[in-house]
Amino acid sequence: MRKTTLNLTLFLFAGALAFAQTAPVPAKPKLEMLSWLSGCWTNTTGPTQRDEVWMKPAGGTMLGTGRTVAKGKTREFEFMRLHQEGEDVFFTALPSGQSETSFKLIAWDNGKFVFANPQHDFPQRVIYQQQPNGALLARIEGDVKGKSRAVDFPFQRGKCNE
Repeated sequence: MRKTTLNLTLFLFAGALAFAQTAPVPAKPKLEMLSWLSGCWTNTTGPTQRDEVWMKPAGGTMLGTGRTVAKGKTREFEFMRLHQEGEDVFFTALPSGQSETSFKLIAWDNGKFVFANPQHDFPQRVIYQQQPNGALLARIEGDVKGKSRAVDFPFQRGKCNE
């Protein structure tokens, strides 16, 4: 009888400990969940450097810019906005030479935020994921002519104003 009671006590204690160490995931998305994204991010691959800069949340928005420089020339740029609209959060992007497109936050957990727009050509999903070491993995994915495609952009925290 004592062994059963001890096992049950250990089981309940382990469950309570696991629950206490897991941060609750909000039922409704809040822009502030993405505040860790504010600041400067950089990715250098060979002669190509990609940078993203995000402002902290204020007034229901986070504003961001992105730029890709290769061989001394700007090849792409993008204006971005994370914004709270009622009970929803959206990622809206205006890439160089393209129309503005919004993606709704559809999933979030453990520092991973998935925005989706199934009607968009490519990408249909934009993902921002905070890595355990503090880095950022940005990813775009979707279908192009019936084939799945994904592009990863691993960023490290950079220094602003350099």
